[in-house]
Amino acid sequence: MTAFKEGDPTTLNRLYGRSIGKPLRGRQQGLVDNLLPKIAVPEDGEVTAEKLFGEDCPLHFEIGFGSGEHLAYRADLLPNHGFIGAEPFLNGVAATLGHVDDQRLANVRLHHGDAIEVLQRIPDGALTMAYLLHPDPWPKNKHAKRRMMNDGPVGLLADKLKVGGEFRFGTDHAIYLRHALMVMQRFTDKFEWVAEGPSSWQNRPSGWSETRYEHKARTVFGHEVWYFRFRRI
Repeated sequence: MTAFKEGDPTTLNRLYGRSIGKPLRGRQQGLVDNLLPKIAVPEDGEVTAEKLFGEDCPLHFEIGFGSGEHLAYRADLLPNHGFIGAEPFLNGVAATLGHVDDQRLANVRLHHGDAIEVLQRIPDGALTMAYLLHPDPWPKNKHAKRRMMNDGPVGLLADKLKVGGEFRFGTDHAIYLRHALMVMQRFTDKFEWVAEGPSSWQNRPSGWSETRYEHKARTVFGHEVWYFRFRRI
């Protein structure tokens, strides 16, 4: 998942974290070599729905999509919407390409790298939805500035979301949860917490699919999972 190098949490620093794990299998490498170039976000220039999909459509952005289960689910659910995903971990990109290929998803574009590099090139007010699901918690206090949920990235998301747009955040890590809510308290002029009570953040909302990471956190490690929706105001 995307994180940042140490520094002022109000700034946008470069990516911090691993980028590759186990060697790719044959099909995965083939998808990276042949499919990724066809659906990759351009390396420079403005990032718009028209440039990516050839038409003006609602635009979604997922930060650190992991193995792509949620991204593929949402793209399949909303075929007339455009989906951008950014992920620095090559193995996750390869797994997601498998979903795109198997499900014939024409409305997905991927960026193998830092989400901030793409977010900064999206016009202000262009996003309909943004997702940050189970980001790396960096649980030690000395690493708190590496977290995606800090003032700089959250402020950037606020700029890119249209009024009425939605930011969804999920975590199974209690330390990250407390940190994230403290950060969001500083953005009450930009985000409204969409919640009607504890059930709103204790139960997965409709249209929010379970990821492989979340399933493991819940069933193997017995973690509680929290779900948050914030509306741009």
